[in-house]
Amino acid sequence: MAPANAKFLHEAGVDFALTTSDLKDKTKFFKNLRKAIKYGLNEKVAFKSLTTIPAEMLGLSDKVGSLKKGMLADFIITSKNIFEDDATIYENWIGGTPYRYSDYNTPDIRREYLLSYNNNKLKVEIAGTDADKPTATIVLKDTTKTSLTISFKNNNLVFNFNRDTVTLDRFDLNYNNADSSFVGKMQSSTSTWYDASLTKTGSLKPAKDSKDDKKDKKKEEPTIGEVYYPFTSFGKPEAHENIIKKFKNRLDAILIKNATIWTNESDSILTDYDVYIVEGKIVRIAPNIDAPKGAFAKKIDAKGKHLTAGIIDEHSHIAISEGVNEGTQASSAEVRIGDVVNSEDINIYRQLAGGVTAAQLLHGSANPIGGQSQIIKLRWGLAPEDMKYEKAPEFIKFALGENVKQSNWGDFNTIRFPQTRMGTEQVYYDNFIRAKEYEKNMNAFALSKDKNKVAPRRDLELDALVEILHDKRFITCHSYVQSEINMLIDVADSMGFRINTFTHILEGYKVADKMKSHNIAASTFADWWAYKMEVMDAIPYNAAILTKMGLTTSINSDDAEMGRRLNQEAAKSIKYGGLTEVQALKLATLNPAKMLHIDDKVGSIKVGKVADVVLWSDNPLSVNAKVEKTIVDGIIYYDADEDLKMRDEVAKERARIIQKMIKEKQGGAPTQKTSSKKPKLYHCDTMGNEVKE
Repeated sequence: MAPANAKFLHEAGVDFALTTSDLKDKTKFFKNLRKAIKYGLNEKVAFKSLTTIPAEMLGLSDKVGSLKKGMLADFIITSKNIFEDDATIYENWIGGTPYRYSDYNTPDIRREYLLSYNNNKLKVEIAGTDADKPTATIVLKDTTKTSLTISFKNNNLVFNFNRDTVTLDRFDLNYNNADSSFVGKMQSSTSTWYDASLTKTGSLKPAKDSKDDKKDKKKEEPTIGEVYYPFTSFGKPEAHENIIKKFKNRLDAILIKNATIWTNESDSILTDYDVYIVEGKIVRIAPNIDAPKGAFAKKIDAKGKHLTAGIIDEHSHIAISEGVNEGTQASSAEVRIGDVVNSEDINIYRQLAGGVTAAQLLHGSANPIGGQSQIIKLRWGLAPEDMKYEKAPEFIKFALGENVKQSNWGDFNTIRFPQTRMGTEQVYYDNFIRAKEYEKNMNAFALSKDKNKVAPRRDLELDALVEILHDKRFITCHSYVQSEINMLIDVADSMGFRINTFTHILEGYKVADKMKSHNIAASTFADWWAYKMEVMDAIPYNAAILTKMGLTTSINSDDAEMGRRLNQEAAKSIKYGGLTEVQALKLATLNPAKMLHIDDKVGSIKVGKVADVVLWSDNPLSVNAKVEKTIVDGIIYYDADEDLKMRDEVAKERARIIQKMIKEKQGGAPTQKTSSKKPKLYHCDTMGNEVKE
């Protein structure tokens, strides 16, 4: 579909200029452009993209870009429409100076000739469909015809051929306008020179359509496939406008019948209940619900199945484009994950298949003060901006431990401050002292009546820290070790800010009482330990201990693969710590909603809440449970039955593309070696771009 890009841009009302930038072989520019025209680009639009539009972009439209009085004499002279395959550029005029490439007075030499040289006489036919680009054949003594590659420029004809399949003879002849003949020299393979001539014997050879030419004329215009949203595997060929309309207006009503409902509310688990969803919200929960008369609702028979709130991943690195860490300085509070959301990451779809409906996309842990995070809904097929959770609370990533000290980054990472735990603590003090001074100066200027006073320079990094001081931005802090956790709590107390969540928090069981007194939430792993020095004291009972201490506790992924199995990760706390099934499920649903301050909208199945729900084939905490449907905002974004159909479609599309490649190769198209680009799966300590060669 790439040749149709220009067509799509024009149809969308986008002005564009076409250039040779990054084109390795510049001679292919017009060939590529003609292909774009065959794929639907209007010729007039194509011409504007080469002339008037770039002139306007460069602010030169009063001088160049069109032919009219007063403009610079910049133009070209061609044999025919420049967009035709056999068009020739004769002259290129720049500032009134002509640069000649071909003579547009070149005579038409298409005739029958007699070639004479060194006592040899052979018949030559010069023909072709275009006088500017003639073709030739020579008839040898045994009547065999051999094609010649000829060049005719400035009345000079050059060609060569194998006279006896061993020697190569080269002819260099000049055209005589008076009698349409050629005279010149022939050089043999032994470098002997002979006089040679082409004498006209027949009339002008008419242009003939070859069989291939006739086939070309009968060729159908290329078929442009459908645009998929997102434009990758498991996207859907549904008009984007329809998806947006459905998303904005929540037009679909859904009636889920006879399910076992895990409400996460005081009624806990309801058996054989119905849930009625209208305009993206839960409007009724009861047995034996019937849709109102005249109302259309998609009915889903959930007998024997389980319905839960959607899983929310408090700590995720999926759907982030071009790197997860800005590790060049100790504080990068000005960078925003929201600017680099990648709505085409296949992990969005995979996690929908695991029941995930929302996630907080976090900066990595390369810096004590990292970037601003982004909470998203997994609205597969929508654009990045439409994936962002509406009016979501603002968060930022902090980090402690080995990563910020660059302990495991190798000898080449021993320069950036901090390199010790003492230095990490000082980073927080230094930056929040700066933030307070910055706010003081900004406020003083706002209250100042001195009109001549220069405004302080706005600092986006310090703006984010000021928001923290006023509870307008919340901290999620990467953490492991008890002593460092205590340190940051003390820094927060002394500097007047609060910590919302300690994430990972694998030694949280050691400081649960202190976290509770400070109302700090805990987002942890189920059973990760011993993968580096600072997690040697991790235990699988951590989540259960924190929960029983009364802390808001969740299980997070920090990993694209684990993100689609958080129901099973949460279930481990039943074995390790004896949580109830209801408590365990909340670790991946209601509790992360609470710590992200979105539990008034999602996290439980309750009348009035947004319909982010998941239908499971079995108890959601069982290893046998599979997601059958994932519903976000009342829209089914994942359906197990549809998934099977799309797998077949993906296989067919792959086969179609392979066959197209084979056909192109057989037709003489150039080939190249395949190059595998495997995307990285981001983690807290990932540095660099996401594409791994």
